[in-house]
Amino acid sequence: MSRLRASALGATWTLGTLSAVRRSAPGGERRWARTNYAGGEVSLLGGLALAAGAGAAAASVGGRPGVAGTLAAAAGGGFGALDDLVEDPAESSTKGLRGHLGALARGRVTTGGAKLLGISAASIVAAAIATRGGLRDASTRPMAVRALDVATSGALVAGTANLLNLLDLRPGRALKAAALAATPVALTNGPGAELAAGVVGSSLAALPTDLAETTMLGDTGANAVGAVLGTSLALTRSPWLRGAALAGVVALTLASERVSFSRVIARTPVLREADAWGRLERA
Repeated sequence: MSRLRASALGATWTLGTLSAVRRSAPGGERRWARTNYAGGEVSLLGGLALAAGAGAAAASVGGRPGVAGTLAAAAGGGFGALDDLVEDPAESSTKGLRGHLGALARGRVTTGGAKLLGISAASIVAAAIATRGGLRDASTRPMAVRALDVATSGALVAGTANLLNLLDLRPGRALKAAALAATPVALTNGPGAELAAGVVGSSLAALPTDLAETTMLGDTGANAVGAVLGTSLALTRSPWLRGAALAGVVALTLASERVSFSRVIARTPVLREADAWGRLERA
């Protein structure tokens, strides 16, 4: 029942926030307008609403999982909004994880680099919160093992936030991926189940306007829901499942530096059909 409550709360907050910000957008509605892949005008307010929904659902969970999920959502949404809204002339020539890391190595902090550092730091803190208090029997393990657990769990949170953002290149794609990945976790009895249920509810609530191409997630929404999804995965008790999830996230992130996800999806019939489901038909 608590999972249903988290899912319903995530959906309700997402829809309610979208309705509210459409009437009175922070900074004015035009500030949130962007041109999408097809040249149409869409609103980033969908991402703001999703971040609020995912964060509210996480906050309702309570305990350490709730605190960790809320922190992850706030950091993902906040630093994502910084990247979405702050103009950075240097950003046009700095793309991808490699580009932002390269800029940081040269002493230049882009908004993307600030987002990378901010979400990474918050993810480590969220992981430290989530893995204490008996969730992993932390008190019985050596300090080095606990530190490694926090580091890898933090990498999973930050990596999932980044991966969802990389998928947000076509309407509905990132939301479908988030809901699909969160559903198996939500069906378990683990400590991350309620967080995952909140991801499912908020993602499905944001899906109609995203597919209709009136809103988009942007970094604000994709990073926020991805961070909460990553936190739910990090709370999985099995180290093998956490390791497999982290390996998958890292592999896909590295692959994105060399190949286009959109091209791979377009060439794979099953992925192409799933990706196109519910999207507007174009002449």
